[in-house]
Amino acid sequence: MILSTTQPYFAPYPGFFYKANLADMVVVLDEVQFPQSTTWVTRNRFKNDQGTLWMTIPVLKKGLGLQRIRGVQICHHGNWRTKHLRSFRSAYAHAPYLADHLGLLERVLSTDYDFILNLNMEIIRYVLDFLNITTQVTMMSQLNVSGKGQQLVIDICKTVGATQYQVQTSALTYYDRNRFENAGIELVALKIPEFIYPQMWGDFIANLSILDMMFNLGAKTRDIVLG
Repeated sequence: MILSTTQPYFAPYPGFFYKANLADMVVVLDEVQFPQSTTWVTRNRFKNDQGTLWMTIPVLKKGLGLQRIRGVQICHHGNWRTKHLRSFRSAYAHAPYLADHLGLLERVLSTDYDFILNLNMEIIRYVLDFLNITTQVTMMSQLNVSGKGQQLVIDICKTVGATQYQVQTSALTYYDRNRFENAGIELVALKIPEFIYPQMWGDFIANLSILDMMFNLGAKTRDIVLG
């Protein structure tokens, strides 16, 4: 079994789904510490006539100290949902497949999710289904594992019965291959390709949220991401 792990990012970029498709199981690290600096868990990039369009889901952090990702609550104050939906409608008004996915945007931006995890997983599962990716998705919180760093990864592999673990080539030097081999786990190098596709609004911008590709290409997104 090939295992992949990931944090539950907000509207992830295409490489997230390319990686998921090559694994037998993805474990979402909802029990790890929520980053205190800027993080893809709460924001991502889209595109409008000005270039890069950042969108951020506000969460409660002040005075809460260290939090696990699954416990991070969405801030319900303000009208950011209305603003985000308006930004999507404006930026992608002429995108040929916006209407196909507008229901998703309206749903996630009108639902009062208590936690960022729930909002992000709604989008992730929607995209997995759209791309026909059948990889099993399991939450770390469903497993009886703890720990940090490489030992956490090894413990997850053992718990789910994985014998191979995906590691992006850029991160391989940070892993102790002998440590994994002694645990009966093979590190599988994975290089994420650069996904180039037609975009609106001028020069191509790499690694935007996969929603940008879906709005522009519709079902052809599957061919580009999955190959």
